[in-house]
Amino acid sequence: MERWQTIIEPFRIKSVEPIRLTTVEERERLLAAAGYNLFNLHSDDVLIDLLTDSGTGAMSAEQWAGVQRGDESYAGSPSWYRFLQSVQELFPFKHVIPAHQGRAAEKILFGVVGGPGKVVPNNTHFDTTRANVEFTGAEAVDLVIEEGRHPSVIHPFKGNMDTAALDAFIADRGVEHIPLVMVTVTNNSGGGQPVSLENLRAVRAICDRYGLPLFLDACRFAENAWFIKQREDGYQDRSIPDIVREMASLADGMTMSAKKDAIANIGGWLAMNDDAWAEQARNLEILTEGFPTYGGLAGRDLEAIAQGLREVVDEDYLRYRIRSTAYLGEALVDAGIPCVQPIGGHAVYLDAAALLPHIPPLAYPGQALSVALYREGGIRGCEIGSVMFGKGPDGSETPAPMELVRLAIPRRVYTQSHVDYVIEVVRWVAERAGELRGLRIVEQPAQLRHFTARFAPLEATV
Repeated sequence: MERWQTIIEPFRIKSVEPIRLTTVEERERLLAAAGYNLFNLHSDDVLIDLLTDSGTGAMSAEQWAGVQRGDESYAGSPSWYRFLQSVQELFPFKHVIPAHQGRAAEKILFGVVGGPGKVVPNNTHFDTTRANVEFTGAEAVDLVIEEGRHPSVIHPFKGNMDTAALDAFIADRGVEHIPLVMVTVTNNSGGGQPVSLENLRAVRAICDRYGLPLFLDACRFAENAWFIKQREDGYQDRSIPDIVREMASLADGMTMSAKKDAIANIGGWLAMNDDAWAEQARNLEILTEGFPTYGGLAGRDLEAIAQGLREVVDEDYLRYRIRSTAYLGEALVDAGIPCVQPIGGHAVYLDAAALLPHIPPLAYPGQALSVALYREGGIRGCEIGSVMFGKGPDGSETPAPMELVRLAIPRRVYTQSHVDYVIEVVRWVAERAGELRGLRIVEQPAQLRHFTARFAPLEATV
């Protein structure tokens, strides 16, 4: 297929869902009612929903067949064993602990290893990971490479951890305060950027020198493996499952949201090799999620995940997935719209700080841009900037390192014509960027405020 320029979806569409068309005037009213927070909108009022790729994908015919086969026994169902086999074929950790989604796995993990005085280094924590670390009283620290802090800088593996910084950090803070090191693949908050195997090996060597465990936040492991195959020397002829297994071999455990690269609508798991941690984790799971062979999931969900793990490592699927995301990003870059480059795997990240330099970080340029995309075209994206990351555990406000808007593409949902429409709307808004004004927060919760905060437009650009 590489002879041709047209991106062809490696599937046929057998069921369709209508999209309700709205007017700008309607969307103005809906935004005001939602407090200018796109999470508060009814999804029926969204034309193209790029809020997240988490759990929003379309399941395959084989996944729906697995749903019908799902066994709902409370303990030890056949669906659990099919799920376990699929997970361990790619991630051969000793203990696999299912959960209803990735943040539940994080909650269990940091409930076991976190606590006051502890600190967890990561290339870049995502929102729920950071919140689950901080909820225990521990500190979450980001140590991404310098290139990963600058949207326009080109680097093949901008998600890499800064190994020199990690080494110095461990020496400074003390091994006794660091329960584990974590690496997020791909690096979501950093623009969906991949991590190289060379970098993972270097992080592993540092962990071995200090006797620390290494865990992966592996939500988009297959996309990361595809980038390794395409960009890292010596991996062009390796299969995607082999690359995934090599990534897993460098770690002692993982958290996973099956709503991403298992192409399921719900689910996740925590996996590890440590027997003592696993025993504590299972005890917490029984309290909060359910028996360890279902972990808050129906048997039909376990079946859908098991099949999704087989489908996500298919190279035809991954080629389509990565190329269709790049198609959106390249068109916007060609139009002069600042984006995180190179284009990541699951999303295109607009650089709101560069596009809206007249709006200071604490007037939330990413939120202003997100609101404008919905108002003008019914497109729902997600701010990843000072709304999401600017509020510290003590309530203080500090500008986030980057002010981004993520356009996350659900798996197997939208066609090329949908993406062409998104390109047209983003270009239209960008051409009028100087007219946008910032927002102020009028209501917010103590944690994870981006989900439920309410905003009001500033009367004049500040």
